[in-house]
Amino acid sequence: MFVDTAKVYIKAGKGGNGAISFRHEIYIPKGGPDGGDGGKGGDVVFVASKDCDTLIDFRFQPKLIAEDGKAGSGQKSSGKSGKDLEVEVPVGTVVKRDGEIVADLTFDGDRQIVAHGGDGGYGNWHFRSSTRQTPKIAELGNPGESFDAELELRLLADVGLVGFPNAGKSTFLSVVSNATPEIADYPFTTITPNLGVAKVDDHSILIADIPGLIEGASEGKGLGDRFLRHVERTKVLLHLVDVYSEDAGKAYKDIRGELEKYSSELAARPEIVALTKCEGLDEEIIKMQMAAILEQNPDAKIFAMSSSAHQGLTEVLRELWKVIEASKVDEALVAEEEESDIPVITLEAKEQKRRAHHQKYQLGDRNSIQQLDPQTDYSDEDFED
Repeated sequence: MFVDTAKVYIKAGKGGNGAISFRHEIYIPKGGPDGGDGGKGGDVVFVASKDCDTLIDFRFQPKLIAEDGKAGSGQKSSGKSGKDLEVEVPVGTVVKRDGEIVADLTFDGDRQIVAHGGDGGYGNWHFRSSTRQTPKIAELGNPGESFDAELELRLLADVGLVGFPNAGKSTFLSVVSNATPEIADYPFTTITPNLGVAKVDDHSILIADIPGLIEGASEGKGLGDRFLRHVERTKVLLHLVDVYSEDAGKAYKDIRGELEKYSSELAARPEIVALTKCEGLDEEIIKMQMAAILEQNPDAKIFAMSSSAHQGLTEVLRELWKVIEASKVDEALVAEEEESDIPVITLEAKEQKRRAHHQKYQLGDRNSIQQLDPQTDYSDEDFED
């Protein structure tokens, strides 16, 4: 069963508490504090795997919880860190938190930490000083990140097929690739996305077919709105228009309107238009339908083809490959620019914060045993007798 959305609860492990302990050995009076630190909580790590193709497992396992870190102990022994929870997801999975993307796994083997485990608390060994030789305080471990997440699967393809139901998308995919989508002479035959690999001039093109769109799809009508996310990653859109449409220009305009309502970025994607089912049709009718589309978009690249008769398919595939190659060059240039803007960090801010944190606890009550919450902003007055 193909499932491309799921909701899960994600919780990273809590850090272990620091220990309050003193060295006790014969002939060594007043051995001093030796409480160890708590272990770090486990992270929740998502791993993209080509062996996964659906999110259905998360319908039955909606909670993803990593292991907590163990508490510290005497002899400056640190607690054991919690085990990371590794979660396999299909390639193309997006993890969202409150609508914002926190992880995007686009290649097989990609690993991303979606929830960080809490740091372990410092044991009392860290709080010793010349004025505090028997500190009876230690830190509590930090809680791990936790949140409700939405998982979305977005197919990775070079070309996305769009158009009205029964425009010939599935037939085109079945003819040019190894895919075997369900095909019939009625609308909404396709109810799940399909992927196929087409060959042209020793090149391979990955094509995604989604259920047909109808007017109002961006508002939830029909089936296509549920699957438009699967063409968001494509490099080029192949817009198929049935040559037998009463008005090919209006059919083209309506689908373009739905794409723009769904995503302005998707609507700006390079596009090729193809009139389908053109076998045996009068040339004048084909030109008339092309002219109707050009009225809506004078810059449109339009081809006439027939999947069942294998007419015009090679020309369409070659044009698609040209656009794909051009987009790869543009992506490489953007990646080089972004890489040159990466800042270089010379001092870890976390360690700097730790040092400042320790300085705050040099004065305190030597006769009381406390555990300090590292997230609380204490003052010296908190430790006065």
